Amino acid sequence: MLPEANFVFFYNNLVELSIYNIGFLIFDMRYIEPTRVKVLMMMFFATGIMGVIIGLSAVTPPNLKIMITLMSMINIGLGAFFTFLYLTQIKADPDKRKKKKKPKSDK
Repeated sequence: MLPEANFVFFYNNLVELSIYNIGFLIFDMRYIEPTRVKVLMMMFFATGIMGVIIGLSAVTPPNLKIMITLMSMINIGLGAFFTFLYLTQIKADPDKRKKKKKPKSDK
């Protein structure tokens, strides 16, 4: 294979995975029930806030302060991601195959 062809192949893959296409990838995600997303949001935010409080408190050993605080910031970031999903998610259409058909009445 020619080196130019290799470059074109990797360039096309890079363009497809670039930051400009990430917005379109997020909306291709599966629909998640709002109650599940809310529970995940609350779980990540609560553990993140508790981690920041514990990580910055005086009882935490000095060698663990940064690690606990950084991990709790990751949890807060995940909570923000699920908040974004909750706010931008489009309601799923009900499945028409599962809907019962009304019997036609004879007149």
